[in-house]
Amino acid sequence: MKKRVLFYLVALTFTVSMQSCATNYVVSKPATYTKEYKTDAKLASIDTKAEQDKQQLINSFLAEKAASLANAKNSIKNSEIAKAIRHNKTIDNILTEAETYLGTPYRYGGMTRNGIDCSAFVLSVFGAAAGLSLPRVAASQSQEGEKIEKENLQKGDLIFFSHGRRISHVGIVESVTEDGEVKFIHAATSRGVMISSLNDSYWGPKYRFGKRIINENGEAINGNLAATTPASNGTSF
Repeated sequence: MKKRVLFYLVALTFTVSMQSCATNYVVSKPATYTKEYKTDAKLASIDTKAEQDKQQLINSFLAEKAASLANAKNSIKNSEIAKAIRHNKTIDNILTEAETYLGTPYRYGGMTRNGIDCSAFVLSVFGAAAGLSLPRVAASQSQEGEKIEKENLQKGDLIFFSHGRRISHVGIVESVTEDGEVKFIHAATSRGVMISSLNDSYWGPKYRFGKRIINENGEAINGNLAATTPASNGTSF
């Protein structure tokens, strides 16, 4: 009888203990999940902030790159504009100086406004307007600069003529009309310094080629021109 009572007491104690453990387990479980949830939320917040900082840094870099590119483009554009202005100013100076000789009589070997030949005329104009010292004779002047096709001639280019094989006359392109007519200013034996056209029946057949002396920067294509020493006589017709 005593053994049976003792057995029941032990069984009851064990049952109560098991229920207590189960209860503790069920109650403590939500607390564990809550802690994990709070930790995940904090990590998500950190990740979001890091992503925002990263995007802000990328946007800042792109903005700086775009600004640098814009500045570079503006710099190039301003440089090109400055070149065009220098070029146009140099050509305008050449033509303005050339036009002051209009009516000057022709004189073979002459180098003054009292009388001048074709190569001396070109030499004087480019020297006064562009600070260049071209060779004295037309044949030597034809060796300078860059050769230009007739359809690409522009104001300020030199054009050369000959009766035969040797270059013996030179002029300065004064204008090119919309339909391609090239007019040039030169010292002609017949009427002195005047403006003529390549469409002229006399000058047209004698035209040989054109040369560009001034580059797009408004400077001499041949950097040695300023050091060239003029000769003492001329060859013209």
